[in-house]
Amino acid sequence: MAFDIEMIKKVYAELPAKVEAARKALGRPLTLTEKILYSHLHADTKLENFERGNSYVDFAPDRVAMQDATAQMALLQFMQAGRPKVAVPSTVHCDHLIQARDGAGDDLTRAKNESEEVFNFLASVSNKYGIGFWKPGAGIIHQIVLENYAFPGGMMIGTDSHTVNAGGLGMVAIGVGGADACDVMAGLAWELKFPKLIGVKLTGKLSGWCSAKDVILKVAGILTVKGGTGAIVEYFGEGATSMSCTGKGTICNMGAEIGATTSTFGYDESMERYLRATERADVADAANTVKAHLNADPEVLANPAAYYDQLIEINLDELEPYINGPFTPDLATPISKMKETAAANGWPLKVEAGLIGSCTNSSYEDISRAVSLAQQVKDKNLKSKAEFSITPGSELIRYTISRDGFIDTFNAIGAKVFANACGPCIGMWSRVGAEKKEKNTIIHSFNRNFAARQDGNPNTYAFVASPEIVTALAIAGDLGFNPLTDTLTNENGEQVKLDAPSGFELPAKGFAVEDAGYQAPAADGSAVTINVSPTSSRLQLLDPFAAWEGTDLKGLKLLIKAKGKCTTDHISMAGPWLKFRGHLDNISNNMLIGAVNFFNEKTNSVKNQLTGQFDEVPNVQRAYKAAGIGSIVVGDENYGEGSSREHAAMEPRHLGVRVVLVKSFARIHETNLKKQGMLGLTFADKNDYTKFQEDDTVDVLGLTTFAPETPLTLVLNHADGSKDEIKVNHTYNAQQIEWFKAGGALNIIRKSVAAN
Repeated sequence: MAFDIEMIKKVYAELPAKVEAARKALGRPLTLTEKILYSHLHADTKLENFERGNSYVDFAPDRVAMQDATAQMALLQFMQAGRPKVAVPSTVHCDHLIQARDGAGDDLTRAKNESEEVFNFLASVSNKYGIGFWKPGAGIIHQIVLENYAFPGGMMIGTDSHTVNAGGLGMVAIGVGGADACDVMAGLAWELKFPKLIGVKLTGKLSGWCSAKDVILKVAGILTVKGGTGAIVEYFGEGATSMSCTGKGTICNMGAEIGATTSTFGYDESMERYLRATERADVADAANTVKAHLNADPEVLANPAAYYDQLIEINLDELEPYINGPFTPDLATPISKMKETAAANGWPLKVEAGLIGSCTNSSYEDISRAVSLAQQVKDKNLKSKAEFSITPGSELIRYTISRDGFIDTFNAIGAKVFANACGPCIGMWSRVGAEKKEKNTIIHSFNRNFAARQDGNPNTYAFVASPEIVTALAIAGDLGFNPLTDTLTNENGEQVKLDAPSGFELPAKGFAVEDAGYQAPAADGSAVTINVSPTSSRLQLLDPFAAWEGTDLKGLKLLIKAKGKCTTDHISMAGPWLKFRGHLDNISNNMLIGAVNFFNEKTNSVKNQLTGQFDEVPNVQRAYKAAGIGSIVVGDENYGEGSSREHAAMEPRHLGVRVVLVKSFARIHETNLKKQGMLGLTFADKNDYTKFQEDDTVDVLGLTTFAPETPLTLVLNHADGSKDEIKVNHTYNAQQIEWFKAGGALNIIRKSVAAN
């Protein structure tokens, strides 16, 4: 039986009436996304025809999921809320703090020793507050959610940007910051600007070397890393129904890389097959009773251009494999063009490593198709040229593929199997030689490939492709190899061609596992004690942030004017810093150390206006904080792109940054700033970015009359005595302005819980 089956049945019991009420309120047929959103309005929200891209709406998600790196801060915040138990089903998954180095067994043992304090904290907090706990080694949060918790038509939020993976099972699943998770666990409404809708109509059917991964790689090339911002992407058409459930999950997973709020698919037979295969026949049976409400209305499917803000059509019969990168997941190159494109750009053609798995591509189908290629190494007397590794998404997957002989086949070509964890995908990869910073190429089936993302080497050219293409190119050791047309020289000197991959949607013998790694919480956690040592370097209890002073902000020092791409990796790096995710002061020592300073083209080197000397960014900001001086960070386009990393907002807040002013924000990061009581502003005129000078002191005017849709004024006081006055915009609504005034949303939550 599925987890939380009574909650799911309740959602389905109420769904028909809620959908009909929404259809009446809007006066037209509904998309799938609209059905899910309108059926999850918070009880205090009046049903109306909300304006896409403009209306702020309160929702009531069905569940919350947290991974161990972000769960620490989310739960430290929840502990301040004063509730005895979470208000909605919630889970914690230990997947980020396991470094890939020697292999699954040794790596997992080392991680348990190194992070014992954190794992024990998360386990005890989960036990106390009624939260399901998935132990280290159980698997990656998104794979575990797909296998156990996702259900068609549901709404979930998670403290990781790839929460969107659950769209493969028909959910609206959205990555958020820990403060949002805290709200929902505390029983409060969750606010979201009503998203725009992008429809993707898939026709034809995948075949040969093409897989679901190639669909999202192509979509990323079309929409770029910003094109989905503020929108939910809804896939439909015969191409969608012909695809596996886990293939749909892969597509939704990488929707985070186009900035989409989330992506989703309508309920179909592939989802039903997956639910039954993962022992959730009760969910499938319940979903079948409301199947019509778990898809877009027929009128929408017949005339999609009339119902979506943007429509994309892709014929899967004509699709070819793509390879995206380097350094950005939206630089899409068809495999037939890669050799010439790489040569023209000076990309290293020799593939040093191929990596498959992760939350994006670790399904049984993915691994079975990759292993069909690995088997050909032996059958065709080939020798694999590149280092090769597999990261299973869960213990269920690892146990099943081991039982079916897949791991033996991979081992025969010299592969290494890492722990069931995020590992190299998030930078938790102790790669031999990475410290040399040599120029090299790797190819993987993960979702992100920002500079230094996987191995810490900014000169690693990382490319994203399907597990099948990754395996083929690892065998060839050549980025320019096209397995659809090219041959390889085997050990006998013969020219041989790889056969197209083949595989299985689901295991013929069914899934199997001895210990999935789940720990249920205590029925009554009131007696559970949570201890955090005051001398710990890993965990630190939180103090509330100070409320707004009630005046305009004057005398702010320019901390940094960041140039170009500034992702959450640049603002708060992962990798070795993951161990400090539960200690706000310690992790703040990585604040903006990856951002490029406009004035000297260097990273982690900014001018301290108090001394005139250059120093590391956190050191300069700590000096301003010690002097009681606030500061401002200025950034470029799509600032905060990347993960839902709440620390990227909490660190500046903790160290005394008051304002982040940019050309444009990534959605999650802007929300995270607001939640922490920060001012997240955008240029009214993007050209004003050029007016900031290195020694500027900045005044923010208009805060005493801070109101929605009312611009603020900034005065740039230059060192030579001159001034520039500029207008800046914001997207704060009335409730978010109260967050700012209170010093953060959590301060309001605490008061509301105490009042009840």
